[in-house]
Amino acid sequence: MSEEFDTNEHLENQAESQAQETPTPLGESAEQSILQNRLDLSPIRQGVDAIKAEIQKIIVGQDEVIDLLLASILSGGHVLLEGVPGIAKTLLASLLSRTMLVGFSRIQFTPDLMPSDVLGTTVFNMRTSEFSFNHGPIFSNIVLIDEINRAPAKTQAALFEVMEEYQITVDGTTYPMNFPFFVVATQNPIEQEGTYKLPEAQLDRFLVKINMEYPKLDEEKAILYRFRNDFKIQQKEDVKPVFNAEDIRKSQELTEKVFIRDTLLDYIAAIVHDTRNNGDLFLGASPRASLAILKMAKAMAALYGRDFVTPDDIQYVAYPVLNHRIILTPEREMEGYDTKDVIKDIIQKIEVPR
Repeated sequence: MSEEFDTNEHLENQAESQAQETPTPLGESAEQSILQNRLDLSPIRQGVDAIKAEIQKIIVGQDEVIDLLLASILSGGHVLLEGVPGIAKTLLASLLSRTMLVGFSRIQFTPDLMPSDVLGTTVFNMRTSEFSFNHGPIFSNIVLIDEINRAPAKTQAALFEVMEEYQITVDGTTYPMNFPFFVVATQNPIEQEGTYKLPEAQLDRFLVKINMEYPKLDEEKAILYRFRNDFKIQQKEDVKPVFNAEDIRKSQELTEKVFIRDTLLDYIAAIVHDTRNNGDLFLGASPRASLAILKMAKAMAALYGRDFVTPDDIQYVAYPVLNHRIILTPEREMEGYDTKDVIKDIIQKIEVPR
């Protein structure tokens, strides 16, 4: 994540500004609202800290990526991890599944993969003379789809229904997914040969797209020191589950109750609306993006133990929520613009609610 969107400082230094940020829906004074916490978010905070501690037994750095992954789980949405090969995209997703006492499956997308290989298929049982449905690997709680852009369009399209409606329909019969259902997909933005670009409709079903970057120099050194005598990363066995399905359900219910002022809802709407009337963009964001910003802003607040949303939360999640939903005009692309630049400009020009 770029430094322009880094809000770690605001998360650590809000004591003086909370009086303006805290909502007063019942006519309370700002100071009374600060003292009276409406929600007990300690279960979320304790769970998040425990998950981070387990993941960081293996992963060095990538703190913002981990935070966004956890916020996506609290929001009940799916994640697209994008980055060059070798920066632990797949490892991070598999470690996340290890920290949770839920089902996990991994699907390697390849050019010859068929939709039935993902969803399952109906087969005829010779013994009973009846058809039965064999569930595919998509029937799990956390599903890692590795190299999602290596499968052709018909296989990618098989994910449309399950990612949006948490069910699949085969031969006229609907099969619901068990709770929780969370898709983490990875893709490599550099290599283009043998890949199939994800259509906009598929991208829009991901709550966020997280761009993973190279580690810093000190982090690279720490990686080498940690694994110099562990070529096969046997330390993965030390990662233990600390969360279960019921914990996830309760955490999501708490996250929904995080307070957000009407003025901040208007702020979200203004940001998304600007993407549809922006001369730098060929395609703007849909209402699904507005709801995604709302969910992720609440989740980030809950992640840091706050029961209310601030403008900084909205600005922080705007880039991962919007970067895969908007398309630059050809002219801007030729000039070397990036979606990050456009989103930054939009945030700077829209007045922040006080």
